[in-house]
Amino acid sequence: MDIIYLLVSIAVVFILLVITVFFWAIRNGQFDDLEGPAYRILKDDDDISGKNNQDK
Repeated sequence: MDIIYLLVSIAVVFILLVITVFFWAIRNGQFDDLEGPAYRILKDDDDISGKNNQDK
């Protein structure tokens, strides 16, 4: 029965840690733009390739 007290207290501390890290991530903007980098990688870079073709 003593192990239950230990496991419950460890679980409570772990949940508090997870909640703290989650709110820290929200406050620091980790979840602001989830779609932007995915579309940015697919974006065509015509300007860069156009400059290289003119130099040749």
